[in-house]
Amino acid sequence: MKFTIAAVIPFLALVAAIPSPQNAGRPVPTGSCCVANTSLKQDVCNVNGQSGRCVPSGANNCGGQLTCIEDNRLKCDANTLERGRPLCRLASEFGNN
Repeated sequence: MKFTIAAVIPFLALVAAIPSPQNAGRPVPTGSCCVANTSLKQDVCNVNGQSGRCVPSGANNCGGQLTCIEDNRLKCDANTLERGRPLCRLASEFGNN
């Protein structure tokens, strides 16, 4: 079976357009603390019924775990990427980490 380049290119574009799962297959945490030894900085999480990010912060007393902070409480720097996403921190702590 022969495939022409014209037939293969649209297929490759379709494969590239398929969205990757949130957090690259790691669980999406729900609650104030992210999953210990699993969640990474900037992973998507859910807290208080809102979408957020796992970031280092002492706001929720999570100890050594990352803290899930709601998107509306984050300050992000679009020019600095962390794990492929804009660097975000709790607005009151931004620049302190």
